[in-house]
Amino acid sequence: MPYQKFTKDIGIVGLTNLAVVLKGLIILSIITKLLGTENYGIWAQLMVTVSLIVPIATLGLPYTLVRFLAAEKNKKEIQEGFYSVISLIFVVGLIISSFLIFFSSSISDLFGSENPTLVTILAFIILLECLNLTFLNLFRAFQEMKKFSFLMLSQAFGDTGLIAVAVILGYGLLGIISALLIIRITIFLIMGSIIIKKIGMKIPSFTRVREYLSFGLPIIPGSLSTWALQSSDQYLIGYFLGATFVGYYAPGYAVGNILFLFIVPLGFVLPAILSKLFDENKINEVKIYLKYSLKYFLAIAIPSVFGLLILSKQLLTIFSTPEIASSGYLIVPFVSFGILLLGSSAVINQILSLVKKTVLVAKICFATAVLNLGLNFIFIPKFGILGAAFTTFIAYTLVFILTRHYAFREFRFEIDWKFVAKSVFASVLMALFIFFFAPTGLLKTILAIFLGVFIYGILIFLFKGFSKKEIESLKGFLKKIKSPI
Repeated sequence: MPYQKFTKDIGIVGLTNLAVVLKGLIILSIITKLLGTENYGIWAQLMVTVSLIVPIATLGLPYTLVRFLAAEKNKKEIQEGFYSVISLIFVVGLIISSFLIFFSSSISDLFGSENPTLVTILAFIILLECLNLTFLNLFRAFQEMKKFSFLMLSQAFGDTGLIAVAVILGYGLLGIISALLIIRITIFLIMGSIIIKKIGMKIPSFTRVREYLSFGLPIIPGSLSTWALQSSDQYLIGYFLGATFVGYYAPGYAVGNILFLFIVPLGFVLPAILSKLFDENKINEVKIYLKYSLKYFLAIAIPSVFGLLILSKQLLTIFSTPEIASSGYLIVPFVSFGILLLGSSAVINQILSLVKKTVLVAKICFATAVLNLGLNFIFIPKFGILGAAFTTFIAYTLVFILTRHYAFREFRFEIDWKFVAKSVFASVLMALFIFFFAPTGLLKTILAIFLGVFIYGILIFLFKGFSKKEIESLKGFLKKIKSPI
């Protein structure tokens, strides 16, 4: 893939991810302001359930398509691979969805809802999510990122628009879940027609299913560990404290999780170029890329954390309600600091990937997930939602410590601690300005954010956080990527 197309695809996917995050914040605002905290808590638990079940039901096979079909030119092999995978996922998804429908009454009680129809509709949504995820990964395999992003954006805008209509017309949470189902059926039909037109149809013989499963199934434990690390706390809050407290916790987590936007580009840019350099034994260049990747990430993430620290209550008031803001704003600092450490781990973790110690990565994720679950059982009953936020921070901190420890045993790269100190100092001054500016309302908050960015940029320049050479290096950072992925 030429440099121009690669960097363009990165930009497209980055903007798509931004739109998806904004969708979440808009839906947060719609539900909390018009339907209340408890309904948002039920909604959050339903969505967490989707994120739990889909990786299990898909058996790790959607990514398998990317791995095995990306370089495949034979149309019959593509047909065989795709239709084998989609058929198997459909059967497993149907079994799981049937189970959810059969036990819908009991499951709805766990969510704090008296309407089992929500779980019934959710079962169909999960089945469609499994199939649509498989379709989307086929577009990834074909490197058709424009179609991938168009479909993701269509779903994001469709979800937001139809949910707003459902709430305004008074259909409540049932209308919201139904809106999701309608959009997913629509996207399914669109993607299905595109794929059939592109590769045709074929009854699969399942000749390579064993090979696909041997690649895909090991992905599931890692996905479950990641889910337990990032989302299980909402289930436990619902179990110990009820749906209303999930409604207090989830918005604060969502705002703190905004920093995850800065991690996503790293996942697209670094693996390709680092793998090439490492295979060519250019270790010094690998270290340089890792050094500046971490530095540029921290240059954005550190001030963002301090900004969220000051603006958390105001942002939650804008996107939700004063009641949620007063109860959930303390969640944001714990989550945002945790994401800062997680993003740093994502850069350092590239070392373990390069030396093919992915099993060790999975063990780290599993160990921290188990710790997070155990601490949640202790802290949530005693300290409520603040306890859940604290355990999340502890788990992310442990991920960082363990990743850095084991990765640096392979080889080290320089961390610019002087820059970190300068960035923290500049961020503190920026945060003090925002604090005394004391923005209220949407427009003043937006103005405070822009002024904060400007002040931080000026201070980093005055503190000589980046040398002229480093600025030039930043400009040319992606221009060195000239080979295919």
